[in-house]
Amino acid sequence: MLSHILPKTEISIRENLKWLYILRNLMLFTVMLTVFVVGKMMNVTLPENQLWLGIFAISILNLYTWLRLRTKEEVTEHEIFSQICMDVLVLAYMLYLTGGASNPIIWVFLLPLIVTAIMLPQAYAWNMVIITSSIYTMLITYNIPLPAIEPHMIHGDMENMTPELMAQMHLIADRRYFNLHIFGMWFGFVFSAGLVAFFVVALAKTLKERERNLADARESALRDERVVSLGTLAASAAHDMGTPLGTIAILAHEMIDDLPINRFPELHEKLVIVQQQIDRCKQALSVMSASAGEMRAESGKVMLVSEYIDEVLNQWRTHKAATKLKLFIEPNVNMSAQIIAERTVTHSVINILNNAAEATQTEQGIEFHINWDDELLNLKIRDFGPGLPTEFLDFAGHQPVKSSKQGMGVGLFLTYTTIKRLGGKIQFSNLDTGGACVEIELPLLTTMESIND
Repeated sequence: MLSHILPKTEISIRENLKWLYILRNLMLFTVMLTVFVVGKMMNVTLPENQLWLGIFAISILNLYTWLRLRTKEEVTEHEIFSQICMDVLVLAYMLYLTGGASNPIIWVFLLPLIVTAIMLPQAYAWNMVIITSSIYTMLITYNIPLPAIEPHMIHGDMENMTPELMAQMHLIADRRYFNLHIFGMWFGFVFSAGLVAFFVVALAKTLKERERNLADARESALRDERVVSLGTLAASAAHDMGTPLGTIAILAHEMIDDLPINRFPELHEKLVIVQQQIDRCKQALSVMSASAGEMRAESGKVMLVSEYIDEVLNQWRTHKAATKLKLFIEPNVNMSAQIIAERTVTHSVINILNNAAEATQTEQGIEFHINWDDELLNLKIRDFGPGLPTEFLDFAGHQPVKSSKQGMGVGLFLTYTTIKRLGGKIQFSNLDTGGACVEIELPLLTTMESIND
């Protein structure tokens, strides 16, 4: 999609051009309706051919805008201002043909100014004030007056009218002109009030959305700062733990040689397990050191989603081989979909599976529901334990939490941060039937590329 490719400021400017296109369509409809009502229903003689020429010019401009919105070229603020200026010139031309400043719909000159003030910076708004005020002033002097509204009578009858009847007919004409003027002012008020109310609501919604985006950005920056601190501490801990862990590995290897399996089978078996766990710790430390500061493209590889799921489950099985896992995969999935198998994402999913396995106290094990399409991978991990504390659900993943176990309580925080960093979503909830559920949504390769571009 275009919104995944363009930067946020460009998206906003393009949206402004789209709104200008919509408003111009509304203006076209209003102008055509006004020309029809005044010319056909009120029997006012207007230079319709010249007016339809102006309507045609606005239509051509709007057709260009429609084609412009279909391209991917950058939209600039100057381009929007230039289009609004063209609208002003066409409106000035049409008002010049219909009485200039005496036209009851002269208020229409306020609309380009309102649109400019809302869509563009202040400098453009003041320039529009100068342009519209100058044209308004010129229309006071230079214009084609509106035709006098006279009763429809035969010329011969008018010659035979008495002065009293002529005065009465002029009074009727003045009253009709006054009613027309009142109708134009009423219509202008209603239209302007509705447009201003619409823009105020839209502007308030935009401001609220911007405040929400700023709050999300501040929260994201705080999380990133914590992650950087944790990463620095992790790299330091990996360096400090390397030497003692190497010493323990050597001692464990020597003890295995000193206690052969034929003489000390139980001790030998336990020492083998200890050595395996030490090897895991050394591998984790080496990965931590090698991955520090590594770019995402260097730490991951492109894989089919089905192969990636198999890899994640195989790695998790080395941690929790005894835990029962019920795997549910939707039948109608896109087998050709691909994902960037980033190491941090793999660790995040494994961490959620480990937490679910530790929370489940029954033989039911855990459930792992998987579904994906062309754009998103959806994972749902459900356990049958006591569930998550209610107070934990409010800030789950937003900050490290104290753990009642031996862990430091940063696993979920790192998992949440990793998934959000890649444009994914994660949600924690408790089920009515018991246990907790974690839902993860990860963008697949095409969407993830657009986000990073």
